[in-house]
Amino acid sequence: MSFNNISFILHQPQLSENIGACARAIKNFNFKKLIIVKPRPIFPNDKILATSVGAKDLIISAKVHETLESAVKKVDYVIATSARFRNKNIKHITLEDLKKIDFNKKVAFLFGSEASGLSNNEISYANYTMQIPTNPDFKSLNLSHSVIIIAHTAANIINLQSSKYSKSKKVTLASKMDIQAMTNLCIKKLEEKNFFKPLEKRPIMLENLRSIFSKMELSEKEIRILSSVFASLAKKGSLTK
Repeated sequence: MSFNNISFILHQPQLSENIGACARAIKNFNFKKLIIVKPRPIFPNDKILATSVGAKDLIISAKVHETLESAVKKVDYVIATSARFRNKNIKHITLEDLKKIDFNKKVAFLFGSEASGLSNNEISYANYTMQIPTNPDFKSLNLSHSVIIIAHTAANIINLQSSKYSKSKKVTLASKMDIQAMTNLCIKKLEEKNFFKPLEKRPIMLENLRSIFSKMELSEKEIRILSSVFASLAKKGSLTK
């Protein structure tokens, strides 16, 4: 197991202080990869660097992306954190369930903005959603507090070399990049067949497709088979009349 396989993604963070504090929290537990998606403040800035204290190196090396899709492109598993279970199509796990995650794979923990958290569309890019147990009458956590709780839990699991996924070691699971490529191919072929009707329902249909493929834990072989099936759609007749 390797700490280098783990990334922490902050999606549209609003406050410089929180970004800096998150970097500090991540480094506290020996993690090194911070990813920022569309930060509201200029990144980096003096306030971010000041609040990161001894974690300035994580701020300097952080990757900045314009879209969530590009941020998770090279990740095998995405675990989205949320105070509410907004997307019923995504499997929900607990902190305890992190013991079942294969941290030999590239895993990213996804955190939403301080103002609104993660939308259903953003969560659809995840393999799992996770809720940190809190007072049911006051569930709101500061962004950096959420990060440090998960970083602490993941670090303990890695250090103890806890159990991995029950799926056979002989089966190589598909990467997040492969799943996205297959999903995009499926969407492209369906669009060519004029599948998404009515148009106003297209966004939710795309969201559901991404959710279905993300939670299936497909192997590399299964991805190749499904990609061949979707590619063959171009040779068939229209799906709709």
